[in-house]
Amino acid sequence: MNGVAGPTVAMTLVRILLLGTLAASGLVLVVRCTKEMRSVGARGVAAPTAVDVLIGFVTNFLDTLGIGSFATTTAAFRIFRLVPDELIPGTLIAGLALPVVTEALLFISAVDVDPWQMTALIVVCVIGGWIGAGIVASLSRSAVQLGIGCALLVAAVFMVLGMLGRVPGGGTALALTPWAFVLALVINFALGALLTLGVGNYAPSLVVFSFLGMDPKAAFPIMMGSGAFVATIAGVRFVTARRVHWRVAVGLTCGGIPGVVGAVWFVKSLPLAALRLLVLIVVVYASATLLRAGIRTSADLPFTGASR
Repeated sequence: MNGVAGPTVAMTLVRILLLGTLAASGLVLVVRCTKEMRSVGARGVAAPTAVDVLIGFVTNFLDTLGIGSFATTTAAFRIFRLVPDELIPGTLIAGLALPVVTEALLFISAVDVDPWQMTALIVVCVIGGWIGAGIVASLSRSAVQLGIGCALLVAAVFMVLGMLGRVPGGGTALALTPWAFVLALVINFALGALLTLGVGNYAPSLVVFSFLGMDPKAAFPIMMGSGAFVATIAGVRFVTARRVHWRVAVGLTCGGIPGVVGAVWFVKSLPLAALRLLVLIVVVYASATLLRAGIRTSADLPFTGASR
């Protein structure tokens, strides 16, 4: 049976609980960020530039269309030289967290999916994100460069698979079989950890859940909820570790929320194929520059250290 027992009532209750918790986690992040920004010194935090805000708007606009924001934002950081490489993960997560929360609140629709499996999958993803954020926040500059460079290559692979129509079409199940559910838990944990390196979870989640036989539509509440929760929880950890470029992060948030809302109105009129191709080119370029920088930094480390 592909259905879910009591889907309407259960999903309604679980959805209310998840969205309420998500809103609360977003509020916690806002409070933590505000406290941290006030403690940076008398000079405070510089106001975001027009470029910072524009990047937030465009990348989150694209994210709402399913193109993704993590890889594109990282690419923009590299092209415009906005953020030191070692601060990219924290700035990315903290700056995009509230736009991602906005996206989840707007786009988690009334889709029938096993509420308990969805909750468990989101929880393990958050645990993976929390652990991953702690590891990434302590990495050296060269390790971050190499890690993000590889992560962008992974993102590019999924982009190519989607453009070629090679992403599994999926089945019709609204709940995973026991063995598939166990496998999905392990994979979603890993995706949560990878999120902290800037690997968006939407594309790989859709591939995994479709491959395991789930209706692709039923995967959306899971992957959107996972991404939003990890962004807020991991964001708090990066903020606490002071691995955030505040001016840029604030700019991403200020531009990102309007970008998400704007995409709702314009989603049907954009040439997505051309946009995806452009994004792919930019992401591959950013990956190449990061990997090259990481290799050079690693080679110079015994002599000059990891300073910029």
